[in-house]
Amino acid sequence: MPLKYFVLSLFLSATACAQSLKSFKVVPLGVLGGIDESNMSAYMIAPVGSNNFICMDAGTLHYGIEQAIKNKVFNIPADQVLKKYIKDYFISHSHLDHVSGLIINAPDDSAKNIYAFADCINTLKTHYFTWTSWANFANEGEAPALKKYTYQVMTPGVEVNAANTEMQVTAYPLSHSNLTSTAFLVKSQESYILYLGDVGPDAVEKSHNMQKLWEVIAPLIKTHRLKAIMIETSFPNEQPDKTLFGHFTPKWLMNEFDELSQLTGTIPLKHLNVVIVHLKPPYSKIAQIKQQLKAANNLGLNIIYPEQGKLLEF
Repeated sequence: MPLKYFVLSLFLSATACAQSLKSFKVVPLGVLGGIDESNMSAYMIAPVGSNNFICMDAGTLHYGIEQAIKNKVFNIPADQVLKKYIKDYFISHSHLDHVSGLIINAPDDSAKNIYAFADCINTLKTHYFTWTSWANFANEGEAPALKKYTYQVMTPGVEVNAANTEMQVTAYPLSHSNLTSTAFLVKSQESYILYLGDVGPDAVEKSHNMQKLWEVIAPLIKTHRLKAIMIETSFPNEQPDKTLFGHFTPKWLMNEFDELSQLTGTIPLKHLNVVIVHLKPPYSKIAQIKQQLKAANNLGLNIIYPEQGKLLEF
């Protein structure tokens, strides 16, 4: 074999090996974007080999944990998963389908941190954890403050250590119609996973937030350190742009990945794990979204549809 082909073969083998190593485990507690209150956005993430999880959004907690136990992801009672395995919450934005599980389960939870941007924390403080809507389980806000949760305000682009875990997290702003949502870039050693809260395409949102985020993660993709992108697609292509309300359709999602390919090239994107979150019922529309994503996937992305309570590893 000529030397140049031997070197190329070694490079491809090393790349395949790097891509096959598992760095993260993800437990979806809720995967949908509305209607079904037992299955709303929430994802537990931990390094492989650890049970020190962070929870990305918390629309559904208890029912999702019970489903994970049924699927043998956990072998301890649901209340112990909630109290012992979830170490921190990272909340992308304050809409109810992303925080209702956190609020409802607060009486039975253990002490932990809530990480979010300041405007999200302000909504939790003034609208949800109050003594008229529920109770103030946090460390700030209406008296008496029960101090079970501690608010941690995140600064865009500044990495924080997720308390009581082996992971670091950096937050980036996203445009979600009339408010700011969040993308969380999670790091474990030299590997990364990216979770995006609700977000709309730059062209519709009149924003540059997606482009700026792509610029951050492009080097991680080219060096095969980004293990997965968890990103929403809420509506089929037939949904008019004026009623997207800060969400993606398959067409707009693939347009954004085309923009990303301008920074990475197309080869690094082939087989990249893309986890589609926040699909909105009815299920006839979900099937339509899946068909449209498959048809538009010219980049060869590895598109994954998470199922509630079923373990994913990346």
